[in-house]
Amino acid sequence: MAAESAQTLERGLRLLRLLADGKDGRTPTELSTELSLSRPVVYRLLTTLMGEGFVRRDAEGRVHLGFGVLALAQAVQPLLRAAAVPTLRRLAEQVGATAHLTVAEGDDGLAVAVVEPSWTDMHVAYREGSRHPLARGAAGRAILALREGRHDYFITEGQLQEGARGVAAPVTGLPWLEASVGVVTFGPLGEATGPRVVAAAAELAAALG
Repeated sequence: MAAESAQTLERGLRLLRLLADGKDGRTPTELSTELSLSRPVVYRLLTTLMGEGFVRRDAEGRVHLGFGVLALAQAVQPLLRAAAVPTLRRLAEQVGATAHLTVAEGDDGLAVAVVEPSWTDMHVAYREGSRHPLARGAAGRAILALREGRHDYFITEGQLQEGARGVAAPVTGLPWLEASVGVVTFGPLGEATGPRVVAAAAELAAALG
């Protein structure tokens, strides 16, 4: 029974991951094909997940993630922040600029962790919980690049705040997370800033992987 329960759990998690890929839902038949499971097994999984609010079916019968996953997503943010702060603190001290972790929420970027440098006379005050369109600013552009399979770092100036410069790189290798690590400052940024931001993003990916 324990092995059967573990198998059911694994199948349910695979189904949720499949629905989380951003496509416009799937029919039970498509889920059956992509998961290599029989339709009766898929229907049993869907019945359980729908009862818990983790999936829903639209008027055309297509299956989507349900609003029950929002509670799980909100619970993840404090965990992300705790994991990111040591990396961001090192980055802020190295570069002398405010470091941040930004995650995607639809077409917006949300700053879930921010660390300011301790030794600079002036630095950008960037509030946790700040939200901005992904198309604006280095952090958002890095996330959009991640969606296209690119791992570039981006430099922008004045897109979110006049006079502010930003550098950001995507956090790669984590299919469940769309995020970037970046720094923002009013002062000049050295040539080493981009590679240091990329290294910090890789360090965080390793910590979360």
